Amino acid sequence: MTSEDAAGRQRGVLGDWNDDRGFGFITPASGGSRVFAHVNAFPRGRRPVPGNEVTYVQVRDVRDRTRAAEVRYVGGASASRSVGKGTWSAVAIAAAFFVLLTTLLLLDEVPVWLVGIYGLLSAVAVVMYGSDKSAATVGKWRTPESSLHTIALLGGWPGALVAQQVFRHKTSKQPFRSIFWVTVLANCVALGWFFLRLPQ
Repeated sequence: MTSEDAAGRQRGVLGDWNDDRGFGFITPASGGSRVFAHVNAFPRGRRPVPGNEVTYVQVRDVRDRTRAAEVRYVGGASASRSVGKGTWSAVAIAAAFFVLLTTLLLLDEVPVWLVGIYGLLSAVAVVMYGSDKSAATVGKWRTPESSLHTIALLGGWPGALVAQQVFRHKTSKQPFRSIFWVTVLANCVALGWFFLRLPQ
């Protein structure tokens, strides 16, 4: 692999990537210092992941710092397919949960307000994750992780699960992921307890 193509674009490999904050560093094929790369420099529709081979235009920002612009991926789209699989899996889990709730509602096993609360909190969770991802990208005030966990625990976890994949936010960070799944389990246990306590 040459370090520069005919159009003068540099080649390299994405070494580090902070998915939550939306930036990382490219290791040039020609050697030398790593080059800063912001998520806005990448094509939409595919999540940057460490190990991606890319080409880019090397520019300098207003502070005379080197950064990558017009980043393009080299090779296949396996990472893109992986992102799609994760998103569809999240949608499938959330949809299955709401299908279950709706079925129980139609059988008059759960009150309508319970289904409504899950729907409302899921919508709120989507907004919270989207807002936090946007804030992380531009360096603004962040939504506390405790708030994201709280909305999931209260019943917004289906929306949170989908939002994590759609916005590619909090998809690998630990211990956030472990705590998130604990909140999902706790909510499902509480829902089961509530269901068993309902008058038959």
